[in-house]
Amino acid sequence: MSGMIDRLRKIWRPETAEGQEVPRTVKRRPEKKRTHNVFEAAAAYVSACAEDNQDQIDEASAWVSPEALSFGVNELACRAVIALARERDESPHTVARTLLGLPAA
Repeated sequence: MSGMIDRLRKIWRPETAEGQEVPRTVKRRPEKKRTHNVFEAAAAYVSACAEDNQDQIDEASAWVSPEALSFGVNELACRAVIALARERDESPHTVARTLLGLPAA
């Protein structure tokens, strides 16, 4: 059993001729650029637009394709209108028109 452990040690911690351990170099994986999903991009983009923060708008726009961002913004708008309609006990149509400053239809 001891012989097997010694062999494993030599594999994992090779020694120099003088009997000292060879320092192991740690190979680091290349850092991955964090990827953002479409909903993170949409939330960041819309909130940056609401705050008129062009730097954050540009950053969020670069996270996903323009098509994906458009989809995410559309999904966020739908969910927001539905949430407000429930909160106000109004129809989503009425809430959407009110938010855009349009007269009641």
